[in-house]
Amino acid sequence: MSMFHKIRLYHAALALLVTAAYLTGDELEGLHNWLGYAVATIILFRVLWAAVGPRQLGISRLFPDLMKLAKVRRLNHPMISRALLAGIVITLLLTTGTGLLMEPPPLGQFAAEVAIAPAFADDDGEREHDREGKENEAFEEVHETTANLLVLFVVLHVTYLLTFKRPMALFMLFLRGSGAPAARRAAD
Repeated sequence: MSMFHKIRLYHAALALLVTAAYLTGDELEGLHNWLGYAVATIILFRVLWAAVGPRQLGISRLFPDLMKLAKVRRLNHPMISRALLAGIVITLLLTTGTGLLMEPPPLGQFAAEVAIAPAFADDDGEREHDREGKENEAFEEVHETTANLLVLFVVLHVTYLLTFKRPMALFMLFLRGSGAPAARRAAD
């Protein structure tokens, strides 16, 4: 299987998990939480894959060169695509991270115990409860805001690719089977 097909499968798995997590956020909290853990797992997999895999999988390819971005004069410049990807990466990490910190099993409880120093708790633990509630409110606000920003960046990303890099977009959306050479040219 070519590298582009592997990336496409990873991309599809991440997109499906994130979409399902977003759609279950308000109504199905338990399922939403487990989908969040799956998203965190697949992100960790991607980071490890970038660390040990080929150079084209490197994380740095997801972020724009800010000096080049400032000099962009045409809408189909690759730095625009990278800027949108950076927005997706940052909002996805913030959304996933805050989601993990809000939920007790398995990481959230540890993070909450570390974040709430014993000095903040009085003998009956009441102050600890107040602080935890305020922290969860803040995490929840960041979580919801970044989830909505993530949707915005994804819509902009898909629109950009369909407008300026249609063969690659169709390949990534499984609407074009033999698009690896076209996708490779469009990615460069």
